[in-house]
Amino acid sequence: MMMNSMKNPFNIPNGTVIKGKWHLQSYTIVKELGRGANGVVYLADWNKKRVAIKVSDNNVTITSEMNVLKSFSKAQGVTLGPSLLDVDDWVLGNKTIPFYVMEFIEGVHFLAFIQQKGKSWVDIFILQLLADLEKLHEQGWVFGDLKPDNLIVTGPPIKIRCIDVGGVTLQGRAIKEFTEFYDRGYWGLGSRKAEPSFDLFAVAMIMINTYYPQRFPKQQDGLSLLRQKIEAIPELRKHEQVLLRALTGKYATAIQMREDLLDSISKSSLRNQSRALKQKTTVSPTPNKKRTVKQIQPSTKKRPRKHSGIKETIIIFMVVCFLYVLYIYQQI
Repeated sequence: MMMNSMKNPFNIPNGTVIKGKWHLQSYTIVKELGRGANGVVYLADWNKKRVAIKVSDNNVTITSEMNVLKSFSKAQGVTLGPSLLDVDDWVLGNKTIPFYVMEFIEGVHFLAFIQQKGKSWVDIFILQLLADLEKLHEQGWVFGDLKPDNLIVTGPPIKIRCIDVGGVTLQGRAIKEFTEFYDRGYWGLGSRKAEPSFDLFAVAMIMINTYYPQRFPKQQDGLSLLRQKIEAIPELRKHEQVLLRALTGKYATAIQMREDLLDSISKSSLRNQSRALKQKTTVSPTPNKKRTVKQIQPSTKKRPRKHSGIKETIIIFMVVCFLYVLYIYQQI
């Protein structure tokens, strides 16, 4: 047990037992996971299970983040953030310290996973992230401090999750927490008002960050620099229009950006297939017989909305199957 004479309740030694005043649940501190302006998160043991516990001297912070976690649970299918397990007070001497307990998400940090397994995973993770953000936005929240440091890849099945909801903000208010590189205000490309387009700017920066892991400072006009960085990388250049629309606030919803990204992936796949067919017919012509191959071109006509779900399902299924087989092969 921790001594009541401890001066700073946020420097909690390993082995300390935190017992809730109201629900009488006990949590044994294992180690510190991270700290910020509004509190500290610790790894703890609870009933032979690992959990994450956040302590704070700010009741407003606890209440706000607790409401965010409840919103995650209300949004069907959203597993972006951790599950809320308990909310209580810890009585330490003459102090009452609020805390909440959440699911401990284990996995590999996003950029580390991409470095280990390859950039081919980026598109599928971004598609999943956009789908989860759409549901979060529908609940009236903006993630705010969206960045690779807060993203964990778990599995199997492989999925992207978030480990910190401290920056989540009600739409219409000022963003509570942000990191410069992923903040449109830093780049001179928008305000810090909590709205879906703020998160979508960050999603575009996360995609850029995967190809520039050391990041880069703003040294000139923000948009011009970002455009140069995109055009310098073929994998980013194929999604240039999607990225620029997100960076300049042209998307009102995450689903709009997701649909455009799916179209971009589809067209890129068709171009690759066409290129492969051309190379095959050039390198291995059929003797004594003319061989014609109809060049595959991406359609410029928009398909009816009723077919978009089928197309999306096929694209995601093909990409996921390929990546998952690759992942399993690398584990052998």
